[in-house]
Amino acid sequence: MTLQHRIRRIRDGRLVLPVVLLALLALLATLSGCATGASALPGPAVTLRLGYLADITHATALVGLHDGLYARDLGGTALTPQVFQAGPDEMTALLGGHLDAAYVGPSSALNAYVRSHGQAVRIVAGATLGGAELVVRPGITSPGQLRGRTLATPQLGNTQDVALRYWLLQQGYRTDPSGAGDVAVVPESNATTLEQFRAGRVDGAWVPEPWASRMVLEGGGHVLVDERSLWPGGRFATTDLVVATSFLNAHPQTVTALLTAQLDTQGWIAAHPATARTDAGQALAALTGSALPPAELSRAWSELTLGDDPLAADLPTLAAHASAVGLGSDGPVTGIYALQPLDRLLTARHQPPPAS
Repeated sequence: MTLQHRIRRIRDGRLVLPVVLLALLALLATLSGCATGASALPGPAVTLRLGYLADITHATALVGLHDGLYARDLGGTALTPQVFQAGPDEMTALLGGHLDAAYVGPSSALNAYVRSHGQAVRIVAGATLGGAELVVRPGITSPGQLRGRTLATPQLGNTQDVALRYWLLQQGYRTDPSGAGDVAVVPESNATTLEQFRAGRVDGAWVPEPWASRMVLEGGGHVLVDERSLWPGGRFATTDLVVATSFLNAHPQTVTALLTAQLDTQGWIAAHPATARTDAGQALAALTGSALPPAELSRAWSELTLGDDPLAADLPTLAAHASAVGLGSDGPVTGIYALQPLDRLLTARHQPPPAS
């Protein structure tokens, strides 16, 4: 082999070797990146859009947002709270991609689950038990006096609307979503209901707190039905925490942080009930522009219980009630629950998981 050939061979080898090494390194980097991506957990969300109502039955959100506990536990995730008039509006926003999570009544959550063919929403915790009543005029003392009367609910298909229509069905009355029937059921905002009740234009309403207390103490009404009397042990879910399934899958860390905020808030409320009640009243005043009188706030607060149990065993009954009054459809509903993150948090805190 001539010297020229040897020089060319060495020169070519020097050129080929780096190319091979670079190719190998690139392949290793690609494989390493794939392995890392496969094992890495999704990161926290940049923003969390949280819906809730300006009602005492949403006391956990009222106090936790007012006192900064949610912002603290969510860390670097920016919190964007949004206030709604009633649960169906919240679920429309969530289904439309405008909310990531919401405090909402179980019937509204169930309706969103059915509308999305079991895909769009998951209940990740309970929040409130109790706090809903049928308040009527003093002259109405029995169900038999309701024929031809007009009763109000917060919104068509919301939890109190379904409860009233099913209860009326049990009393032998027919209702219709259009407002026709033996008893006219008129869905309207709670503030409008109070005005209409005081003006004598509606005969009563099935409403959550603090509106039931306001109808009693401001409107001169009385309780014809305390919904607690209709459920075993007097326990029924008024408010659940619902998360968009897509958000839960994309940002499980943020959902865990949201649940942590709820548990921290409920723990603080349990340890400071008087201060928490005051804070809830201040939060309501900031949202509505008017403060509740102390007697109304006190009565409303006493009508409910905060907790994380969504009473999952009752959901098929709620679904059957909605179907019976033409506001739902039959079918399995247990897939709506995703309680594993809550169970893990409760276990870490040495607290029992929801009994349901």
